[in-house]
Amino acid sequence: MPPLMEDIMRLCREISAHQNISVTFRQSAKGAMMVGGCAFLGGLLAGPPGLAVGGAMGGMVGFWATTGKFKPLPQVLMELSPSQQKRLYAQVMVVLSGVDWTDVAQAVALVMGSATLQQQVTAALLNYVTKELCGVVRCGD
Repeated sequence: MPPLMEDIMRLCREISAHQNISVTFRQSAKGAMMVGGCAFLGGLLAGPPGLAVGGAMGGMVGFWATTGKFKPLPQVLMELSPSQQKRLYAQVMVVLSGVDWTDVAQAVALVMGSATLQQQVTAALLNYVTKELCGVVRCGD
């Protein structure tokens, strides 16, 4: 990975850690599998009424199993694949194209010292997480 990309990833982790941003991901397929499996089991055991009860129970279990699993955004950023890092890098570089900096410490200082830059980088991060990763974001807990 080019050093500049690693610097941008560290900058993104610093900003998201400073703002205490957490992310959870929609797990529709997992929930649907639970609903379908419970409905199937209910149908096998009790016929049509079991199908209805199994579907309802599966819906509740699926909801419980797939909600509220927030991870800190810096951790999510550490787990990005190289292609995902490149896409995030491109979005953040659009914001930082006019800013001169030599290392990540200076970049962090410049971004944290400017409310406008901080908002723009945060917006790029949140846009990437919600659009590209289909994440749900929670800020500042």
